[in-house]
Amino acid sequence: MSHDHHDERPQLTPEQIAAALTPPAGRNGGDLVVETLQGLGATTVFGLPGQHALGMFDALRRSSLAYVGLRVENNAGFAADAYGRITGEVAPLLLSTGPGALTSLAALQEAAAASAPVLAISSQIPTAGLGGGRHGYLHELRDQKASFRDIVKSVHTVRTASQIPSAIADAWESALTAPHGPVWIEIPQDVLLAETTLPVVTAMDATPPVLHPRPELTAVAAHLLSKAERPAIIAGGGVVRSDASGKLLALAEKLDAPVVTTFGGKGAFPWEHPLSLQSWLEDRHTTDFLESADVLLVIGSGLGELSSNYHTFAPRGRVVQIEADAGKLESNHPALGIHADAREALADLLDAVDRREDPSAPDRVRTVLEAVRDRIAGQELTLEQQLIASVRRALPDTSPSFWDMTILAYWAWSAFDARHPNTMHSAQGAGGLGYGFPAALGAAAADRTKPVLAVSGDGGAMYSIAELATARQYDLPVTWLIVDDGGYGILREYMTGAFGEATATELSRPDFVALAESFGVPAVRTTPESLADDLAKSFAEPGPSVVVLPALLRMFEPTHL
Repeated sequence: MSHDHHDERPQLTPEQIAAALTPPAGRNGGDLVVETLQGLGATTVFGLPGQHALGMFDALRRSSLAYVGLRVENNAGFAADAYGRITGEVAPLLLSTGPGALTSLAALQEAAAASAPVLAISSQIPTAGLGGGRHGYLHELRDQKASFRDIVKSVHTVRTASQIPSAIADAWESALTAPHGPVWIEIPQDVLLAETTLPVVTAMDATPPVLHPRPELTAVAAHLLSKAERPAIIAGGGVVRSDASGKLLALAEKLDAPVVTTFGGKGAFPWEHPLSLQSWLEDRHTTDFLESADVLLVIGSGLGELSSNYHTFAPRGRVVQIEADAGKLESNHPALGIHADAREALADLLDAVDRREDPSAPDRVRTVLEAVRDRIAGQELTLEQQLIASVRRALPDTSPSFWDMTILAYWAWSAFDARHPNTMHSAQGAGGLGYGFPAALGAAAADRTKPVLAVSGDGGAMYSIAELATARQYDLPVTWLIVDDGGYGILREYMTGAFGEATATELSRPDFVALAESFGVPAVRTTPESLADDLAKSFAEPGPSVVVLPALLRMFEPTHL
C-alpha cells in the first residue's frame, strides 16, 4: 500500500517561485543557518562569536532572531539549556571552533542529563584543513566532533552550503525526539562565508516522531496496578519534560496511589495533595515506604544515584518503569520496562486501569511525612528550614527558580515546594558548578514577564560573575541569591565527615555587593530574618539584582550510610 504525499506538500505561488529564482544578493552560508532556524520556528539564539563563526553572526543582523550573548561559552550553554527546559522548544547555541566549542562541554553534559533540547551549532576550521592533516589552523582539533559524540544525542557535519538546511532540520528533530537532549552541528568557516545563490530557506518541517508505548505492555502494567494492594508512584523529570503532570495527577487519584517526585521531577505532583510524599528521597522513611509497595510505577526516571537514596533502595514488589531513554530501562532494577514518552504512556494507562479505592492511603502518606519531619526536627536545623520557607514566601508561584550545586539547593531538592511543574530547575543531572545564574538568564530571555530566581553558593557564584554584564546588557529580570559561607560548603562538610578536616575548600572571595554594583546591578547584603523581604523587593523591581546572604548552613544527616 503506497501513500502519495505530493498533494500534502505546500505549493509555491508564482511570486514565491519568482523569489526563489532571484534570491537577494549578499547572502552566505551563515544566512542559510539563520534562515533555517527561523523556518523551524526559532526566535532566540544564545552564543558567543569567534573568528571562524563570524559568517553566522553577521547573518543574525539580517534576521529577525533575538540574540543573547553571554561572556563564557559554558554559561551560554547553561542559558540555552534553561530556555529549552522552560519553553520545551529547541534552544540554538552558536559557538566558535576549538576552545569556544570545548568550553561548552560541561553545559552540554547537563543538558544531556536533564533532557534539555539544545541545538549547538559550531564553526569549524576551513574545509581544506579537515581530515586530521594537522595543518596548524587556529583552533584546529584532530577531530572536533569526537569530543562531543559521547555527550550529545547526535552529531551532524556539514561540508557544503546545500547541506546546511537538512543538517539543521535533522538535528532539530533529534533534539525534540523524546527524550529531549542536546545535539551538535559543525560547519567549516569557508562554507559559512561563501556567497550562496541558493533560494531563501522558507518553512521547514522537523516534527519529531511520537514515542507511543506498546499496547501489550500497557495492558500488563494496567492489570498490575489495578490489582495492586499497595501501589506507589515515583515521578521523574520525564513527567515534567513531557508536560504530563495533569495526567499523573488523574492516574494517582484513580488508583489512590501515593506519589513521590524525584529532584528532577520537582513540581510534577501537587506538594500538599493528600497522596503527595513530596520529594524526600534522601530519607530512609520514604525509601522504606517505596520498598514496601507491591507494585511501584516509575515514570520518567532511571532511578539513578539521587533517586534511589544512593542506590540503597531495593524494591520488593513488581516495578513498572516508563522511560523515553531506552538505555535507562531496567538499568538499576528489574522491571516491566516500557519505552515511551511519559505523557503518551500515562494517557494510555489512565484509560486502561480500573479505579481502585484505598481510604488508608492518605494516612500512610501522612505517617511517612511526619516521620521525616521528626527526623529533621531532631537535628536542630531551624536556620536552613527558615531560609527555604523565606525563599518560598518571597518567590511568586509561577516564577522559575534555578539552583546551583550548593547546600541550600540540596535542601530545596527535598524540602522546597515547587508550586507548578517546570518551575524549579537545578544542575543535579550532571552536578557541575556554575549553573544557577546563567540558566536563570536563559529562562528570563524566554519570558521577561515574570521575575526569575537564581541561587548559588559563593564558590559556584565565582563561575558566573562575568554574566552580571549579560544581565545588565539585556536588562533581564533575574534576582541572584548568593549564600556566602566562605568556601565550598558541601565539600567542607563531606571532607570533615570523612577525614576529620577539610582541604582545598576555603576560598578568598570578593565583596559580592560592591562587585555587582560595579556592573550597574543593584545589590543588598541580607540576613536570615530580612531575606524574604529583601527577595520580595528585588522581585518587584525590573531588571537584575543581587542579594548576598552570609550564612553557614548544614545538611541534614544522610540515611544511606
